[in-house]
Amino acid sequence: MRKCIYCSCEVGHDSVIDFCERCGTNVWGEKMFRTIVQNMENARDNEDLCSTNMPSNSAEQPIEGENSEFR
Repeated sequence: MRKCIYCSCEVGHDSVIDFCERCGTNVWGEKMFRTIVQNMENARDNEDLCSTNMPSNSAEQPIEGENSEFR
């Protein structure tokens, strides 16, 4: 199970968001939270949703044009 990024309670594996409903409504309000979830679910269904999780070794690989001092 994944955990909410705000309160660490469990979030369903099939959830399109990384936070629980309670925290989502507290942060954005009920109407905006529902809109965010619906849009994310629509994007997932259309295969437009991409993950921003980086591989664990990506920090070790230099990125062209970046100064490695600031890593």
